[in-house]
Amino acid sequence: MLSAAPIKPRRDRSPSARREAVRQLIRAQRIETQDELRRLLQKEGFVTTQATLSRDLARIRVRRVSSPTGGTAYELEEEGEAGPDTDKLAELRALVRSIRHNGSLVVLRTEAGAASAVALAIDKAWLPEVLGTLAGDDTIFLAPSQGTTAAHATNRLLSLLGRGGVR
Repeated sequence: MLSAAPIKPRRDRSPSARREAVRQLIRAQRIETQDELRRLLQKEGFVTTQATLSRDLARIRVRRVSSPTGGTAYELEEEGEAGPDTDKLAELRALVRSIRHNGSLVVLRTEAGAASAVALAIDKAWLPEVLGTLAGDDTIFLAPSQGTTAAHATNRLLSLLGRGGVR
């Protein structure tokens, strides 16, 4: 009876190291399911949950694509494609003066001239809570996605910007 290969010890178990392992695995072979990817990561020394793996896939912009021969597989977006960048929101936190909602819309007030940059960062973050943004000079209107309350979208933005609860 063959025994399973021992798990390789990993010195760096950081989220960024795990995400890089995901990228390498997807580049190296056809992977069709999260469970398959999770097992491959485990062989590389990364033990992870399905929820964490889902967040990693979204963060590094992995998508499922149909194969011409049938089925689907994971694929990394091509170099140069915009990916989620929630870190950019944190970098722009000083430009955001307030975030409030009225029950259906979220309104962000920014420093003069900064609304377009902040709205673009929100759009590039591909937040599931956000349907879209509309920016003026110092004001952004944000429409929450269907099934997401304005309060939830507000709290998500406040969290990403390193701030407290609803305002």
